[in-house]
Amino acid sequence: MFEAGQLPREAEYFVEKLCVLGRRIRSVVIEARQNQLVFSKIDRHHTADTIYAVDNHVEPVLLEFCEQWSQEFPFVLIAEGVDGDESEEDSLTFPRGAMPEEAAFQLIVDPIDGTRELMFDKRSAWVLAGVAPNLGVQTRLSHITVAMQAEIPTSKQTRCDMLWAGRGRGAMAVRDDLLTEETQRIAIEPSKSTEITHGFGSITSFLPGTKVLAAELMELIVRQCAGEDDAAAAAVFDDQYISTGGQFYELIMGHDRFNADLRLHFYRALQKPPGHCVHPYDMASVLIAQEAGVLLTDGLGGVPDGPLDVTTPLAWAGFANKALREKIEPIITNFLKQYGAI
Repeated sequence: MFEAGQLPREAEYFVEKLCVLGRRIRSVVIEARQNQLVFSKIDRHHTADTIYAVDNHVEPVLLEFCEQWSQEFPFVLIAEGVDGDESEEDSLTFPRGAMPEEAAFQLIVDPIDGTRELMFDKRSAWVLAGVAPNLGVQTRLSHITVAMQAEIPTSKQTRCDMLWAGRGRGAMAVRDDLLTEETQRIAIEPSKSTEITHGFGSITSFLPGTKVLAAELMELIVRQCAGEDDAAAAAVFDDQYISTGGQFYELIMGHDRFNADLRLHFYRALQKPPGHCVHPYDMASVLIAQEAGVLLTDGLGGVPDGPLDVTTPLAWAGFANKALREKIEPIITNFLKQYGAI
């Protein structure tokens, strides 16, 4: 249907489909909350993550959407445990019965990225989705040509955002008003500040296992970039958003100066097998951040990439602009070298 690395002429077609999916999942979650579904109940455990009741609630919606879409084109869906409640299978070809090699494209989805904060009504979660040409098992994040992320709001929100991008086309965002059903365009602009002082920046440490190294690196970045005085003067702010899509959003909208999820490298430094790390489906919307102008790496200066699956452990670092990358990236690299992670 289209080749790797090229923007399909049908980009708008895919954007429209992905936005429909995002809004449909958002509506189902809102309805479930109104019906007092207990979001935090554990449904089952999966290799990639814990599946909570709210996650399980949206799976039928995703599968129904894919079944309908596949009447136009056959494709492969990549998502957590999509082949049955007890299954560890993370891909499914639509229409059912079609062979994967017949698929025109691959669709990777995280229906709810940020479940843990959403299920306690603390903060928005996100629907993440990316479309890539079907290159079989060789298909990677870097092949995604269209991506979308849709905000799933907390109970007190009446407005929520949706972002999308086509490779080479830039990124766009709109804000949906849930009361009036009106949609308005909103601006996208990563921070232009060349300093980290009086701004937000984070090294992911929202789960146990790598917190000590994350805190040590954060302290080092602040001391070297802001100086000893500012390091002790509450001049750099930390924000642990338990959602990769949410972290991307904060960089895209200019809220964060830098953000890095380096758990994979920290586990290597600790000479331990990877614990809970970010996975490719958590990064399904990475193209939006890239097209918005955020500078993203694999934490070591390379391109963030991996196979389209839900289990491969990855790492990433994001910088709002070139000046911040030039200041912070060498500190990260030297720190990981010092601990033997490189």
